[in-house]
Amino acid sequence: MHRKPTIKSTFKAFLYLLPALTIISTFSFYPVVRSLLMSFHTDYNFFTGEVYSYGIDNFIYIFNDPDFWLAMRNTFLFVVGVVPAAIVISLGISVLLNSKIKFRGLFRTIYFIPFVTSVVAISIVWSWIYHSEYGILNYFLGWFGIDPIAWLIDPAWSMPAIIIMSIWRSLGYNIIIFLAGLQNIDKKYYLAAQIDGASKWQQFRNITLPLLSPSIFFISIVSLIGGFKVFDEVFALFDGRPGPVSSALTIVYYIYEKFYMEWEFGIASAAAYALFVITLAFTLIQMYIGKKKVHY
Repeated sequence: MHRKPTIKSTFKAFLYLLPALTIISTFSFYPVVRSLLMSFHTDYNFFTGEVYSYGIDNFIYIFNDPDFWLAMRNTFLFVVGVVPAAIVISLGISVLLNSKIKFRGLFRTIYFIPFVTSVVAISIVWSWIYHSEYGILNYFLGWFGIDPIAWLIDPAWSMPAIIIMSIWRSLGYNIIIFLAGLQNIDKKYYLAAQIDGASKWQQFRNITLPLLSPSIFFISIVSLIGGFKVFDEVFALFDGRPGPVSSALTIVYYIYEKFYMEWEFGIASAAAYALFVITLAFTLIQMYIGKKKVHY
């Protein structure tokens, strides 16, 4: 274990890693580099691979495209609507599931099922829930005197419908991570707080939250990145459309439309790298804040 690496041992280790490196390079690194080059192709024959001219026209196009900015607005709305709510709700449920309640194991399984269920199956169920006339959600809203809402037809309700479904779907993964963090907190801290007369809220604020901050930080990073990449939920819930009159158009759906439907490969690549820069910027900001707020 303490031997110094030699040329022979390094070459042997490289041979073991070669199959994995080949797969990663073929399906990850090469597409990333290729798409970066394509974003600067202004006149390009995709089938022959012949490039006639280069430039930044693709970036100029997306920054002047109203659909691109609509997609960015919807994506930011999705992230703001899903990430904080999902973290708060899943944290509350995790605290309850970590306490001594009946059927705790059953509840953990129920909350985790949506995470391992396909997005298509979930979207089919939620399309029934959102049905304007027979949906169970409108039925419950009727108890409070609220008129039926056209969740999947009215453009004003397309993004709220996606946000609600996505919050519900993300709970399972978040709860598992939070439960792992909660179970690693030593019980002696709570016993000492009880001896000092601390209330449940004081224990949660001064013990649970600080010691759970690494888990909160991890989930916030993963949720933020996943939120910017939202596509499956929109595609499945609206039957392959970005909602009525593009009301649920997201940045990844915009890239999908440009690449697969309009065959504008350079524009799609430019939009993909614009999304990459935005996601990277927000991730770095979170990591900077996390260094000051997270307690390890």
